[in-house]
Amino acid sequence: MEYNELIKYVRQFTEDRQWDQFHSPENLAKSISIEAGELLECFQWDDKHYDPEHTQEELADVFIYCIQMADRMKVDLIEIAERKMQQNAEKYPVDKARGSSLKYNKLK
Repeated sequence: MEYNELIKYVRQFTEDRQWDQFHSPENLAKSISIEAGELLECFQWDDKHYDPEHTQEELADVFIYCIQMADRMKVDLIEIAERKMQQNAEKYPVDKARGSSLKYNKLK
């Protein structure tokens, strides 16, 4: 399924259930955070032996809520991700950031 088809599918799913009334940007941001916590929980006690299927389900939940929030805010998720990656490339030049976990303002 292409990204635009997925947006339409998610939109239709929500409309069919009349859930738009619950999907303010604030509520969607909360849902993203909650689902991200559930994704993190998959690795809580053992980051090497986790349930891949459950982890994928939680990752999908985060992604779907991100799609819904971008749609509600009328922004193109691909466009804003590309813009953010360009900003990241400027903050973290390869010659300074390679192999380092330091924040951009600490790189030398």
